[in-house]
Amino acid sequence: MEVHIGELVSTVRAVDGDALLTPQTLQKIVEVVLKAIDDRDGHRRRVDAERRVSDGVRGELEGEER
Repeated sequence: MEVHIGELVSTVRAVDGDALLTPQTLQKIVEVVLKAIDDRDGHRRRVDAERRVSDGVRGELEGEER
């Protein structure tokens, strides 16, 4: 099937790619990323604490680790 277009009229708008995110959207992205980093670091600290051998609560309070 052939299509012949005799005349075409079009409107093209140039858009700045950096302008696609509003400041509010960018702020929300930053908040989500920072929370994910905090969650990851908190998990890592908990895992490290579970792997650590200590003298129990007293040793941890006094900072004595083995």
